[in-house]
Amino acid sequence: VQLQASGGGLVQAGGSLRLSCAASGHTFSSGPVAWFRQAPGKEREFVAGFQVWNSNPYYADSMKGRFTISRDNAKNTVYLEMNSLKPDDTAVYYCAARNGRIITSSLKRAGAYAYWGQGTLVTVSS
Repeated sequence: VQLQASGGGLVQAGGSLRLSCAASGHTFSSGPVAWFRQAPGKEREFVAGFQVWNSNPYYADSMKGRFTISRDNAKNTVYLEMNSLKPDDTAVYYCAARNGRIITSSLKRAGAYAYWGQGTLVTVSS
């Protein structure tokens, strides 16, 4: 299984970026999928994700209204649209996935995921 994240880069505060995560050897619709991020010196944190049984997205509170997760099942790709970016959004962003079902509260736990992308760096300048 390989998850390939892309789309990161350098952007000014207030700008936007769109991250993509393409999977090979795994079908995103077979289980939960999520984006996490990890800033320097900080723990990895949940950003947004989908449960396996519905198309309703889940977001970390600090990302609601600014970030949008979406997926294209035909392309087996998940996206993260990030708007109104702030310097605090600077981090390496990872996509994560697994097979099967988990309870919704576990969607935000990094340990719940079996497959991880390599990460893509997002740098927001002030």
